[in-house]
Amino acid sequence: MKLSVIIVNYNVKLFLDQCLTSVFEASKGVDMEVFVVDNNSVDGSVLMVQQKYPEVKLICNTDNRGFSKANNQAIEQSKGEYVLLLNPDTVVEEDTFRKTVQFMDEHPDAGGLGVKMLDGKGRFLPESKRGLPTPSVAFYKIFGLANIFPKSEIFGRYHLGFLDKNKIHKVDVLSGAYMLMRKSALAKTGLLDETFFMYGEDIDLSYRIKLAGFENYYFPETRIIHYKGESTKKSSINYVFVFYNAMIIFAQKHFSQKNARLFSFFINLAIYFRASVSVISRFVKRSFVLLADIAIIFAGIFFLKYLWEQYLLKVESDYYPSEFLTIAIPCYIAIWLISIFFAGGYDKPIKTPAILKGILFGTLIILVIYSLLPENLRFSRALILFGAVWASISLPLYRIVFNKLKFKEFYFENDKIRSFAIVGSIEECQNVSQFLKNTQIIPQAVLFISQNEKQNNPDYQGTLSQLSEIIQINKIDEVIYCAKDLKPATIIESMSILQDKNIDFKIAPPESLYIIGSNSIHTSGDLYTIDLNAISKSSNKRNKRTFDIFASLILLIISPVLFVFIKNRINLIRNIINVLLNKKTWIGFNPEYIKNQSIASTQIPKIKQGVLFPTDLFNKQNLEIDAIHRLNVMYARDYKVITDAKIIFKNTMNLSRS
Repeated sequence: MKLSVIIVNYNVKLFLDQCLTSVFEASKGVDMEVFVVDNNSVDGSVLMVQQKYPEVKLICNTDNRGFSKANNQAIEQSKGEYVLLLNPDTVVEEDTFRKTVQFMDEHPDAGGLGVKMLDGKGRFLPESKRGLPTPSVAFYKIFGLANIFPKSEIFGRYHLGFLDKNKIHKVDVLSGAYMLMRKSALAKTGLLDETFFMYGEDIDLSYRIKLAGFENYYFPETRIIHYKGESTKKSSINYVFVFYNAMIIFAQKHFSQKNARLFSFFINLAIYFRASVSVISRFVKRSFVLLADIAIIFAGIFFLKYLWEQYLLKVESDYYPSEFLTIAIPCYIAIWLISIFFAGGYDKPIKTPAILKGILFGTLIILVIYSLLPENLRFSRALILFGAVWASISLPLYRIVFNKLKFKEFYFENDKIRSFAIVGSIEECQNVSQFLKNTQIIPQAVLFISQNEKQNNPDYQGTLSQLSEIIQINKIDEVIYCAKDLKPATIIESMSILQDKNIDFKIAPPESLYIIGSNSIHTSGDLYTIDLNAISKSSNKRNKRTFDIFASLILLIISPVLFVFIKNRINLIRNIINVLLNKKTWIGFNPEYIKNQSIASTQIPKIKQGVLFPTDLFNKQNLEIDAIHRLNVMYARDYKVITDAKIIFKNTMNLSRS
């Protein structure tokens, strides 16, 4: 056998499906086998592989064993002359395997090979070719010199930016996303070092291949798409520690003691620097809107107070006592912001009516409380009203300004109105067009593009070769390629040509309930699915949490009465406290479903562990897993607070359930 393809999967079913489709398209004419090693996924990956790709050799782990151990499991069983480690978040061209295997055959000195990788926007990924992360290379990378001088032979060695990305080169390090290796070379180097759980193992093995007397090659004559998600991963503190600690393991293993200490010093410096930046950036990102609202409302009322004193009351600026600024205004702002929150004003996308509704209700609450206060605490009803008007104007206005400046956090419902170009046969274009209407996306215009120059169907706007002009003239936001009609190489070539158009790309697999792409494996906005999960909407999450709190408080108040009927009183109180602390929810998914979720065909969002379950509404015992799953899907899809209330009312005696 010539080639063994090994894919390690962990909870990326949809990407894995797309990857396997391209793998088997590229397998034609190549004697090969395909392994999928699943690290205990709970998203239905295993069932999908079993049903759609029975020819795959599936290894199912009962825990997440990491990248190295999982790959080694398959390598030990593989029979190919060459072994390919392939990420599940990739799409290969139909000639990728043939070309890379042929190159290895023609270059017996090649121990490993990597290819030209593009991200989901069609842009070249610099990690397609990398240098060895020596202390000096790591220093230049950590402190940004590599980014400032990417083509420098001194500072740009991490990504070898001085090497032509369109030419074949010998390199130090291959990417684990596509790492083709000669089996005889692995016999000398040994398998992946299992000390590395994730990250760094590709660097370590690449280095050992060179130490064994082989060469690593960068081969750009075929390409793959690699949906990376760098922005999301690198903002994670866990990523910072795992990635940089992997670098320390590598240094201690391969560098001299002196160099390893120096390297570890820089790496630890980087860890704490990046971790600090990550914590600060996450805090700023999550609280920016709230802090901005507080500052804008406070500044506005402060200025209105000054105008009121100077030009209407014509008195000194200290007419109002200090308590007005230090106590009253903060209380007003708190009530307004809480009201905006419950009205859905902080949900995404931004809804201006929800903000205005929150301010209106907040103002009414403030005025009611104001009327009940003693005379000495009633400072100014007029300033409350003026403050409400100011908040109603300023809060939506600055959101609009930030939206126009393209800040990602500030997007409105209208931003979902997008123009699409769909490339494929008329039948597939119509299927995708209908699919889009069933999602939360609002298509402003949908244009059909022929992949064939000879098509004269009036339903087509033009052909694939005219796509660049069509995008420009019609202000297209997104291009969707129909995988049933287009070869991966055609899709990748088109994306590469259009990479500077500032548009999104997606790929629609045939007969699927999803469209996948374009920027990141970690960005939910880049995945279109038919919306079955109403419970995951911000408004419903908030409503469910609010119901949990109010239900817990009511149950706490009437608990003396419940004690007469409920024997396990301690468990009841424990459940009430856990729900109040957000450790549990009153209604959650049946634990039998959670245990067997990997066999379910439709996945639903994660919520807190429940005291009661949707199945309790029907008082049925010993239900089959499929029936439990359907009830959970119905609950998630059609979530309403009244459903939670009905389940609690009908199962009061079970509220002490462990």
